[in-house]
Amino acid sequence: MIATSLLSDSLGQQAVLALLTEVSASPKPGLVDRFNRGAHNDMDFFTFMSSAVALSSYFERCTKAGASFHGEDLRILFANLRPLGQEAEQAMFAATGGVNTHKGLIFSLGIICAAAAYCCTTRAVAGRLDEQIICETIAQMTKGLCASELASLKKSTGLTVGERLYREWGMTGIRGEVEAGFPTVRAYALPVYRELKSSQRYHVNDICVQTLLQLMVVNEDTNVVGRHDREMLAYVQQYAKQVLEAGGILSERGVAMIHQMNDDFVQKNVSPGGSADLLAVTIMLENLYLAPPAI
Repeated sequence: MIATSLLSDSLGQQAVLALLTEVSASPKPGLVDRFNRGAHNDMDFFTFMSSAVALSSYFERCTKAGASFHGEDLRILFANLRPLGQEAEQAMFAATGGVNTHKGLIFSLGIICAAAAYCCTTRAVAGRLDEQIICETIAQMTKGLCASELASLKKSTGLTVGERLYREWGMTGIRGEVEAGFPTVRAYALPVYRELKSSQRYHVNDICVQTLLQLMVVNEDTNVVGRHDREMLAYVQQYAKQVLEAGGILSERGVAMIHQMNDDFVQKNVSPGGSADLLAVTIMLENLYLAPPAI
């Protein structure tokens, strides 16, 4: 019981830290940060902080669910997280006055907490808790998710944004990313994050912004398409590529371009929120690798 309590505290804190680090990273084009609201009129930096605090107990409960699961079918563990996630959404809305700040990360980070706890308690993980074992576990937990929730969809009205985008464009969004074990994070975001961090030359703020730009280049961001269309997604990806080629936040010219990008995104009502969520996932996985929870 003591070990499980320590584990839930540790993983819960790491999840909240990932939320706070992501929103604190600035400037983030079109997104809420310490400087402005981006393309959001209904939330700001302080809304995100209130939401993060309200979700702390949820992440601890996800950790306990993972630590106490001993079945063979990890899809059952994922099913056990569903009611916890629904309760977390209500806590978020209560803290933010009905604003959706972290719905995507309730899903993603909750699964990571449960998977990491399961790995710690049942797989005798020695040393570092690397992203491969966590993401393999997540893929097993969510196997068949896109088929069951998107491909077999029968209704034609009352579609969520994710359901609509799958029907119109075949985009699986965060469901597809999770079911595949966060391939975008592992292939693109973590290498950039780790390379910049290992150089010991850059502040964590700049590492996060630079990683976000990399994610914006490659991520099929359903937040962007949901507000606009695939043409706007291509515009965002190309814009981010140009900023990176200019040095991103690591160069004077790149910083100026980031501020220009923010002004442009605010005017066009563009919010690359899906990429921001993957930045938080990147931060969480890297922190778990560097400081695995002790049990």
